[in-house]
Amino acid sequence: MRIMLFAAGGDIGGGKTHILSLARELAEENTLRLISFRRGVLSAEAREMGIDTVDVDSDLGTVKAFQLALSQADAFVPDVIHCHGAKANMLGILIKRIKGIPVMTTVHSDPRLDYLGMPLKQYTYGAINAYALRRMDYFVAVADRMHELLIERGFDPQSIFTIYNGLDFSLAKTESRPAKDPGETIRVGIAARLTPIKDIATVIRAFALAYEKEPRLRLSIAGTGEDGSALKKLTHQLGVDGVTVFEGWVEDIKTYFSGIDINVLASLSETFPYSLLEGAYQHCPAIATNVGGIPSLIDHEVTGYLFEPGDVETFAGHILDLARNENLRKTLAENLFEKSSREFSLEKMKRDQQRIYETILRRKAAGTRNGAVLCGAYGRGNAGDEAILRAILTQLRRIDPDMPFHVMSRNPAETRLKEKVGSYYIFNVPAFIGSLRKARLFVNGGGSLIQDVTSSRSLYFYLFTLWAARRFGCRIVMYGCGIGPISGVRNRRIAGRVLNATADIITLRDSVSLDLLREMGVSRPEIILAADPAVNLEHAGPEGVRNAFAKEGIPANIPKIGFCLRAWETFTRPGEVAKAAEYAWNAYGLTPVFLPIEMPKDMPVGETVSRMLSVPHYVCRQNHPVEDLIGMLGSMELVLGMRLHSLIFATAGGAPVVGISYDVKVDSFIKDIGSTACVSLQGLRAEVLCRHIDDVMTQEREHLGEGVRRRLQEMERANGLAAAKLLKEERVCS
Repeated sequence: MRIMLFAAGGDIGGGKTHILSLARELAEENTLRLISFRRGVLSAEAREMGIDTVDVDSDLGTVKAFQLALSQADAFVPDVIHCHGAKANMLGILIKRIKGIPVMTTVHSDPRLDYLGMPLKQYTYGAINAYALRRMDYFVAVADRMHELLIERGFDPQSIFTIYNGLDFSLAKTESRPAKDPGETIRVGIAARLTPIKDIATVIRAFALAYEKEPRLRLSIAGTGEDGSALKKLTHQLGVDGVTVFEGWVEDIKTYFSGIDINVLASLSETFPYSLLEGAYQHCPAIATNVGGIPSLIDHEVTGYLFEPGDVETFAGHILDLARNENLRKTLAENLFEKSSREFSLEKMKRDQQRIYETILRRKAAGTRNGAVLCGAYGRGNAGDEAILRAILTQLRRIDPDMPFHVMSRNPAETRLKEKVGSYYIFNVPAFIGSLRKARLFVNGGGSLIQDVTSSRSLYFYLFTLWAARRFGCRIVMYGCGIGPISGVRNRRIAGRVLNATADIITLRDSVSLDLLREMGVSRPEIILAADPAVNLEHAGPEGVRNAFAKEGIPANIPKIGFCLRAWETFTRPGEVAKAAEYAWNAYGLTPVFLPIEMPKDMPVGETVSRMLSVPHYVCRQNHPVEDLIGMLGSMELVLGMRLHSLIFATAGGAPVVGISYDVKVDSFIKDIGSTACVSLQGLRAEVLCRHIDDVMTQEREHLGEGVRRRLQEMERANGLAAAKLLKEERVCS
């Protein structure tokens, strides 16, 4: 692979370390050239490291820099250009426009904060960089939080990759530092640019508070920057100038941290700072702000201390704790060294970056028509629908990891952020048509979209999406869906015609839907009885379940019976459910837990029933991820559910279920799992519910829950196989 790196050339500190270390590693297996748009330390060190480097005198200006970039692109013919810094980004997009070479950039920090406190640069370089970023093909975010920030700012989630910075730990000493004598000084150190974003004033203030109580403390500040004079005045004002050393710029950072006892960082914003890894290399414990990617490295009170930006008192307390406790310093330092060397190595960073380049080239080779459009009831806050979306995306990514997705959603911003996909408002027809023109596959479902209970308009809308997908040449799979109810005779006739004319494969989650399709005369598509996509979602493990229950104040180890209720016009006997909940407690010691599936709609119903109880109980009020919900429900002795997906989640987790039916889809699910434990709302009586509770509690859980779970999971695989079949056929045809 031929890789060209564009660097602004004035990079120092972590930025310089990142560029040079990555370039050296990538050059071992690829043909790489570094273009530095300023002659200086970066280009000089790159040549010393044996990196193929071309630079230009910064005094020659932007035009000369552009001419250099263009001539080098012609001479080197790169497969990809990777930019670092605002000037490099601007030149990168110019070359992209002229040469059509894929261009990406690494986002080392929040672009809006790069020139904090420098209004002139903010409105010149900052504005140019903002323009360039919007025209980049791909981005590398140096932390998950930066990845999320870019999505929130409107960048395409599918063009963003995350790579955490890495350091070469191969030559690091594995033994811990020798203990200090009781009278020795304790050096607190920070290596950072002296700029507003690093908030070194908070370091000085916290140090001053700690020094009042621990006179052995000394402060070392390594770095240069525009805040230098103001910071020196602050040390004088606080009376710590005599125990503070401004080291200036430090070239040998490893030697610097070998003499530091406590590594600190007070940044207002960060991605993933190298200074923490460089301190970890020297077995130095760390205290840092809880921002950006820092919590990925610093586990509070395990691998270091975290504090909120500007919280001087908490920061000072952490400094005192470490200054006064040699064993604590050693424990945190060794934990930090072990985690850093294992998870944030230079080798891992190189492998991750290499995979990104390979992905970019595969996407380029795949052409413009290489995506899937997903249509469903997404973005409404219903955990069941969100589980379906997550399950479909998971399966399609296994089939084709490079496939881009566009999801029709009621809340596109939330969908983009949660699922890292392209998304637009479900009724945005121009966006819908535009995405169909680029897609290979149209996925309808799952869930019950083809029905007229909600309204005939809803039915016609989803039929229109199927027609449009066929019109624009997509292969169509209706994925793990439910069909019906469709009560109108005309609606049935129209739906049957459209399904016969559009769908290639229909996979169903229940047998009632299969019967309805036959009644409607749908025979042209291949029809497969499968299961709901959500049954094969991974769920939270024991620790995750404990944490989820802890957020609700619920002990994880007590036996529980779950109630997942919803507001419905014919649900007029909440007292019957309350009686059954009391019976479960009195007869079997099961604590009732009311767990909403759609927030906040379902919570008031659970609260209504809970107010009728005289036994211990809990009402969940948090919005839990799907994986946690499956784990929570699966850990219960029994789940009584109105929401279909409460029954599916519980079954996926291995728990037995009793259905409270408000819709035929609930009856169908209970029937398809081989059970008769279902009560209609019209026939809702406490004695019937109690009888089902008795049946469950007197049988083996393996028979009721685990066996059903395994059977459904095997059936569900048919959904993914159907999608894979269509994608394979589409490739052959094209």
